[in-house]
Amino acid sequence: MNKVKNQLLIGLVLPFLLVACQSYKKVPYLQDSEMIGQGVQQEVMYDAKIMPKDLLTIVVSCTSPELAMPFNLTVASPISVATSNITTTTQPVLQQYLVSNEGTVDFPVLGELKLGGLTKKEAEQMIVEKLKPYIKETPIVTVRMVNYKISVIGEVTRPGTFTINNEKVNLLEALAMAGDMTVYGLRDNVKLIREDAHGKQQIITLDLNKTETILSPYYWLQQNDIVYVTPNKAKARNSDIGNSTSLWFSATSILVSLASLLVTIFK
Repeated sequence: MNKVKNQLLIGLVLPFLLVACQSYKKVPYLQDSEMIGQGVQQEVMYDAKIMPKDLLTIVVSCTSPELAMPFNLTVASPISVATSNITTTTQPVLQQYLVSNEGTVDFPVLGELKLGGLTKKEAEQMIVEKLKPYIKETPIVTVRMVNYKISVIGEVTRPGTFTINNEKVNLLEALAMAGDMTVYGLRDNVKLIREDAHGKQQIITLDLNKTETILSPYYWLQQNDIVYVTPNKAKARNSDIGNSTSLWFSATSILVSLASLLVTIFK
């Protein structure tokens, strides 16, 4: 009799254990990290490229500020204001350059510059070369992307759009900014929506359960990328109030039936 009871108990509990184990396998990130050898890691550090519609600030610096002044566009000149015997000076605001659909900007004195498709370092080197006929010394050119942002939506704790100050962010960092995935997010079905320099959009599916994702060319995000975390079936069912209520009633009925059966077995 005891043997029959044990078999029945195992038969009742085993399915729940199997479901729990199966669900857990879908939760951790990068599960097969031992499969990634050091020899296949990317050797080149990621550097963002300038795209159409980017907003840039370009600063030219020299030992003599007068030499660089014609190449630095400002919105307003410094103005000294005296208030209550305290003199304050407003700093000039740098004018931003909007990259055209052709990847060009109109730069003072130098004219139209083709910056689209270049990294910041490449753009800075190109401007330095073009300034040589105008400035005897080698100037310092600093290019910054003002509107470098990414968006994270779907099954995350805090969906939203995030500005990236250092112009470098990967997929896991973006999820961290959004508070990580909720329990309803599918780790193996993360969508990356990306628009290239020609306006063509791509939708790429990424599996964060697999470590090989960090070697993907889509692991490092570009400006204006959108990350969408797909909800699982449980969230889809719970999104409807009627279905959610029915689900709870069904679960309660199953638990009551299971409890009654266990009481009967162990009498």
